[in-house]
Amino acid sequence: QVQLVESGGGLVQAGGSLRLACATSVRPSSRYTMAWFRQAPGKEREFVAFISWSGSIMKYADSVKGRFTISRDNAVNTVFLQMNSLKPEDTAVYYCAATLAISDKAFTTVYEYDYWGQGTQVTVSS
Repeated sequence: QVQLVESGGGLVQAGGSLRLACATSVRPSSRYTMAWFRQAPGKEREFVAFISWSGSIMKYADSVKGRFTISRDNAVNTVFLQMNSLKPEDTAVYYCAATLAISDKAFTTVYEYDYWGQGTQVTVSS
């Protein structure tokens, strides 16, 4: 069983920055693909960013491209999401997700991930 624990959410003014972290309990010998999703009230969960096991492949939603950066440190089993130039429309619960499937294709749908964190709230005030 893989456990994911997000941290780093909070309240920030528009234009500010936050850095989210997702610590995983995956065995160091296992390879896994990671992503961040978000869900605003009354909306479906949507893809934000993807990173491959090696970190060489990344993909972003158009709405965050150029503002958010996903990265990972496999030595400590942690994935990060650096969020800059935050906007009120970025307000949502942010979830990290993992799958043990390895591919050179970016996984961008919720159905492609087997493990989810509990979520961390990000609120951007105008």
